[in-house]
Formats: sequence, structure tokens, C-alpha cells
Amino acid sequence: MTKKSLFIAETVKFYQDFLTKKGTIYTTDYILDETFTLFFKRLNSAQAKAGMELLLKCFENDYFNLILIENDRFKATCKMRIKYLDKPLISFTDLSSMLVMKELGISLILTGDDHFNQVGMGFIKVP
Repeated sequence: MTKKSLFIAETVKFYQDFLTKKGTIYTTDYILDETFTLFFKRLNSAQAKAGMELLLKCFENDYFNLILIENDRFKATCKMRIKYLDKPLISFTDLSSMLVMKELGISLILTGDDHFNQVGMGFIKVP
């Protein structure tokens, strides 16, 4: 099994266990933007459309929450970008996610991205 397929399998298992324990999932419109863009880059149009519709349907459930990066959050993320000038590879989207996580008191993040460990804000990557 490749490293990537192992990560995917662990991620799916974590997600299923999390839902079984009645966990709440949060994401932002910036993350959806990146996800939808990736769908349409890597999949054919019909698959991308189906993936997009399936993901949007998740928000009809109480345990799946979409957080918008509105004006105040955008401005606060701009300040974070300046604060972390020494970490230019951290994306604006990741910084906006970190801001929302701190705002909502969320420490667990389902990601393969090491940037969440580089800022010293107490985030815990899972799986």
C-alpha cells in the first residue's frame, strides 16, 4: 500500500469513527473553493459536478457546518499573513482556517498539511 493510499484509508476510518461519535465537522468557504477547483482539475466534468453536489448536500446535516470568511475574518487573516512572514509557504486559505479554528476553540484538524504544526497554535493533526 502506498503512503498516499494509507493516508486516505486512515482518513476515511477517522471520519467514519468521528461521525459515529456524533462529532461536528467545520469547514470554510475557502476550503470548498479549493476542493471544487481540484474536482474540476482532476475529474471529468460529470464526476466533478457529482462530487460538488454530494459535498454541498453534506451541509444539510447538523453535524457539518460551513463557516464563511467574511470581511472581519478576512482582515484578521491578513494580519496573520503579516505575523507569519517567516512562513511564506502557508497559504492564505490555511491561515483563514487557523483563524476560524482558534475562534471556535477547535484543535483537531483533518489534513495532511504540516503548516498547522508550524505556527505553534496547538493544533493537532489527525488521523
